[in-house]
Amino acid sequence: MGIGVTCAGCKEVLGFWIEQTEGAKFWLKVMHELKARGMQDVLVAVTDGLKGFPEVIEAVYPQTLVQACIVHLIRYSLAHASYQERKKLAAALKAVYRAPGAEQAEAALDAFEAGPWGRKYPAIARSWRSRWPQIIPFLAFSEPIRRAIYTTNAMESLHSTVRRAVRTRGHFPNDRAAAKLLCLALRKVARKWVRPPAFWHPARTEFALQFGERFRLVTP
Repeated sequence: MGIGVTCAGCKEVLGFWIEQTEGAKFWLKVMHELKARGMQDVLVAVTDGLKGFPEVIEAVYPQTLVQACIVHLIRYSLAHASYQERKKLAAALKAVYRAPGAEQAEAALDAFEAGPWGRKYPAIARSWRSRWPQIIPFLAFSEPIRRAIYTTNAMESLHSTVRRAVRTRGHFPNDRAAAKLLCLALRKVARKWVRPPAFWHPARTEFALQFGERFRLVTP
């Protein structure tokens, strides 16, 4: 499944796809389908580490900023530590993703890596560095936009709703039957998306300045 946000700040379900495996070939098919259906541009794409997705979206929409989901990175980092350590570890990572800008974030990551947490769990800093080009784009924006693009929680919430609908049915005779139930569940959720979030008003002004003619400033 995929969710898009219009220039008016309204969420829309872009579609859902049933596939046995995910990969670059699959995501390329999805992005070409969306483009053929009229999705002309993507300003920012937020991903939770889907294999091959960043490369594919940059190939189809070369101007897109690809942003890694910070929440997923934090969860991955905390998984290395014991339950008792996680609160302090999470607090130490805040200096990285709440930095004023990319340079300060890199300095904070250097300090984390050289500090006690970095020495105890070196895989954490390595994981952040491996995705660094996709971590820092949101740091160029103000707080309202950072809130809009730093996580895929909206997608996870939609997944949760769909999973509940699927559990009530139990099993399906074929993919078409599953697709019908998913479609009904998604339509029910989409009816509730009637207004943009409260932070969208300042965010849309900054998007208009940042992206120029690519962002069509409209009043919802």
